Amino acid sequence: MSDEKNLGDDLNDMLGDAKEKASEFAGEAKEALGDAKEKASEFADDAKESAKEFASSAKEAFEDVSAGDNKKLITGILAILLGWLGIHKFILGYNTEGIILLVLGLLGFFTCGITSAVSGIIGLVEGIIYLTKTDTEFHNTYQVGKKSWF
Repeated sequence: MSDEKNLGDDLNDMLGDAKEKASEFAGEAKEALGDAKEKASEFADDAKESAKEFASSAKEAFEDVSAGDNKKLITGILAILLGWLGIHKFILGYNTEGIILLVLGLLGFFTCGITSAVSGIIGLVEGIIYLTKTDTEFHNTYQVGKKSWF
């Protein structure tokens, strides 16, 4: 019977030790969880700050591009004055359309000016359209969106 009592006492001691270790482990886990929450909060704050900085720099870059590369004024004036030659199309990078207007303009020597008049009217209308758009609309439509006619 004493062996059973010793075995029961040993089991109770082992169970007590296991409970104590589990309690210590739970305490450590809670502490680690608190540290993890704190680190996650710091990471979230850093991520928000980085996102704000990125948005700010992207906005500045867009403003620089739209202000620096916008060819609205020169393109509109040249379209009105020399639209029959298609120069405004070449400035925007539309080489095919520029060649079409140039050929139509030069064919006017053989067609009594009819094709030159047509290309001139196209240039006049496009120049007015270019100059009546806002800088952002012009940039998005003709330089980013690559809309080649009207």
